[in-house]
Parts: sequence; C-alpha cells; structure tokens
Amino acid sequence: MENQNIIVKNALVVSCDAEHSVIADAGVVIKNGQFNWIGPMASLPDIKNVQIIDAKGGILMPGLINMHAHCGDTLFRGLVEDLALEDWLQTVWKAEAAILPDAHACQTGTELGIAELIQGGVTTIMDMFWHPETGYAAAKKAGVRWASGGIFFDGPGMDGFGPEMRLQQASDLFDQGHEFVGTLPHGTYTNGPDSIKQALALSREKGGFFCTHAAETAFEQATIQQNYGTSVIRHLDGLAALGPQTVLAHCVHVDDGEIKLLADRGTHVVLNPMSNLKLASGIAPVPAMIDAGVNLTLGTDGPISGNDMDMFLAMRLTAVLHKAVSGDATAVSTKQTLHMATLNGAHALGAGARLGSIEVGKAADFITLDVAAPHTVPMFNPINHIVYSASKADVRDVFVAGRQVMKDRQILTLDVPDLCARITAMQPEIQASLDAK
Repeated sequence: MENQNIIVKNALVVSCDAEHSVIADAGVVIKNGQFNWIGPMASLPDIKNVQIIDAKGGILMPGLINMHAHCGDTLFRGLVEDLALEDWLQTVWKAEAAILPDAHACQTGTELGIAELIQGGVTTIMDMFWHPETGYAAAKKAGVRWASGGIFFDGPGMDGFGPEMRLQQASDLFDQGHEFVGTLPHGTYTNGPDSIKQALALSREKGGFFCTHAAETAFEQATIQQNYGTSVIRHLDGLAALGPQTVLAHCVHVDDGEIKLLADRGTHVVLNPMSNLKLASGIAPVPAMIDAGVNLTLGTDGPISGNDMDMFLAMRLTAVLHKAVSGDATAVSTKQTLHMATLNGAHALGAGARLGSIEVGKAADFITLDVAAPHTVPMFNPINHIVYSASKADVRDVFVAGRQVMKDRQILTLDVPDLCARITAMQPEIQASLDAK
C-alpha cells in the first residue's frame, strides 16, 4: 500500500485505545503509513512538506473492522427474502451455483461490496466467499485490508469445484504472501469432521486463522445434536477447533457451558445482529458472553442476509437489542460496542498491536466523520454519538496505511458508477437463474 506523510488538524480524536481516550481540538501526524504523533493542536509539531488535511472539527477514529462478510453476494441483493436461514440458503445457493462458476463475476460483486464498506468507514474485512483469490485481487485494487482464505465445503460448491480441490486451493493462498490468510469451512452442518480437521491442520501448519459459521440457528443445533450427539460448540471443541486462532460467526444459540468453553479456549466470536434478526435466527446472548470474557467482534454478514453491509447499524443494534431483551439499560455499553467494531476485531486477527486504534506506532487506518448534520448536533459524548447517532453517510474520508481511499465521500480506488452499471446489466441473468427449473 502507498504510504504518505500527512498532518490532520482540527480533529476530535476518538482513539478506541484500551482507555477509550478522546482528544478534542487535536492534530495527528502520519509518517510512512503509521501514526507518528497525536495530541492537542496547540502542541502540533511544525513539519514541512507534508499533506495537510483539515478535519474541520469532525471525528477522527479508527477504520472499522468488519469481521464477517460475503461481499460477492452483492450480485444477489434483494433476490431472496422472507425465508428462514435453511430455506433461504437453498434458494440463494441455486442462484450462486448458476452465476459464480464465473470468477470474474465473483470479483465484480466483491468489488461492489468493498466499495459499499469503504463508504461505511470499513478498512479491514474478513470475507468468506467462493473464488477467494478474486477477493484478494479486489481488496488490493480497492486498497483495503482483507482476511480470507480457502473455502471448505462437503459437496459441489457454488464455484463449480468439488471438495477434492479445496485443500490445494487453500494451501496455495497461504503461499501468496497475503497479510491475513486462514481456512474457512462453511459450517458444521455442511462440513463433516474430516474436512474441518483438514482445514484446521492446514491453518495451524501455516500459522493462519480458522473461521466458520457456528450455532446460528436452532435448526443447526438440532441437526448437529442428531448427527453427533452434542451441540455445535461442543462438537467443534471435540475436534480441537476452538482457540485463539479461531473466529466463529454468529453463536446465537449457545448455552452457559458453551459460552464458558468459548471464553476458556480464547475463541473469538463475530456478532451479526442485522442478519440474525432478518432471518429470524435469534439474538445472541451478548451480555453473558461479555461477562464470561469472550472477545466479541462485529460483522455485517452478506448483502443478501442484511441487504446492506452497515457497520454503524451493527453497532447500534448491538448496543440496544440487549437492553430490551434483558430489561437492563446497562447491558451493553457504547464503549464495549465501539471496541467490538475496532480493537476487538484487530485482536481477533492477531493484529491488536498494529491495528484497531489511534495510537502512535500503529498503522494509519482511520476515517473522519462529519458532525455538522442535524442528527449530529449537539454532541456531548463522542463515543455515545458514534454508536447511537452517527451513520455510514457521515463518513467523509477513509485512509488505509496512510493512503487515502475515499475523499469527501468519493472513492478514489474503484470506479463505482461502472461497477453499479455492470452489475445492473447482469440482473436479468441473475433473475433467470432463480426462475429456472
């Protein structure tokens, strides 16, 4: 990624560091793609020959980390609605199987998904999708950080490949020098123990992460109970799949014993509240997981299970849902929620020492938020404001490692109108794939 020396002045810095430090009327110095100095404007160093950016009193905060997405599914946004997960998946997979053997189509959809996430302030994305090599290509083009890897799936995949291809494809990705690489079996109900063990062995041999969907629905829990005589999380634990390198998406249907297992093993969990609500999957026991010490992160899931990929919505839902469900207005705080979208995600990627907060020595992945709109005035507490009042439409600028990828709400790295036009032109073919017998 391109590195630049920059001074950002007149900012309200929301650091998202361990102490949730906030600095009003602040300046930030970026050198060689890292934060070099952060402090009050009155003490801003006098540095020549750097780019000056005026934040105009706006919030400067870390780029958001979306820990669970399926960006390529922008191709199918709105195609399948009002079904529970299991029936929904069977319908979605029919359309995917017709369109996604074409790796170029897959990359086009992924680029549009990345553009959407950049506009929403996201700088790092963990993505699970077919043709994962096209995801890395799309992310490199867009200038964002990408965590993905080989997909494991028992049976014919929607990319046209069978399970016999998966291990070699996954291994090849580890050898290509990507920043974040792992193995991603779809789930315990679509992967038997052998393919899960295979994925685990490869990720551990190569030093990568392991990610899968887990305990998303009651039906999934019943299926695993019937097939293996135990629950999803206990089944994964029996396969030695839990641990600090493991990221589990959803964990909606988990009991106290499973929550303790997750905490004891150091397993990371990605909450996807919008998807879980829309697919009637349920509401994860977030306060109990917080109390147990599970590292919770946030994701949007795909643009067909939530229709958009909005991390600000994910934050707001996470902060408010559990107050209503528990009857406790203190159930999940805004500070806890903001960490889920930033520093906790960095820790789940093993990158907490260099990503996820505005601190000297860390990578300059940051966004600026406009706070001059009617819904943002007045602002007494910026952390509360980000979680309860701000929206993705307030994101003005996005930087990754000091490189600006969005300026004044315009993406600099992708031709968004062209992407929209090309995918709109594909719409009849996509609709026909679903209508075909």
